[in-house]
Amino acid sequence: MERVTLRIPKQQIEEVEQMVETGEYPNRSEAIRSAVREMLNEHEGTGKERPSEKRKRRNWARV
Repeated sequence: MERVTLRIPKQQIEEVEQMVETGEYPNRSEAIRSAVREMLNEHEGTGKERPSEKRKRRNWARV
């Protein structure tokens, strides 16, 4: 596995920490890996979506 350094707004990290504290994820790294997997899975399906479905998809660039 490769290490990646990134900057995330404090509020988002606090929300990730809350998910870890409640046991939804074992640690921050796994929570972030899960988010990346979800983003990649959504991206894989972009060629098959209708335009209306693409608009419903999460905008990952938002902060």
